[in-house]
Amino acid sequence: MYATDNVGPFTDLPATEHVDVAVEGLRMLADPTRLRILWLLCGDELDVSTLAERLGATRPAISQHLTKLRLAGLVTQRRAGRHVLSRARDHHVGELLDVLLHDAGHRRAMTAHPRAEAP
Repeated sequence: MYATDNVGPFTDLPATEHVDVAVEGLRMLADPTRLRILWLLCGDELDVSTLAERLGATRPAISQHLTKLRLAGLVTQRRAGRHVLSRARDHHVGELLDVLLHDAGHRRAMTAHPRAEAP
């Protein structure tokens, strides 16, 4: 098989608008606190106080991170009485985080145990 015979989803470039939105989403995930917040929100609907407690951060800091995640379209919110509950937008967000962290584990293992040099 030659390189020009490739057929599949990675042969044509994605639309510029999709790349721009994807890059903005990844920018939001480039912060460890935001990534952890989003991870928790993939598993449950939580309020700011609960997130702050679980992450050992202040409520104002968590609120600022949530605002950025919401504006990037990664988090949705709803009011429940006096509380605002946040959750990941949908299952795609969780799948993305799962793949990113799974890959990180592989890369970390590769750097911790590099292959023996060939003679």
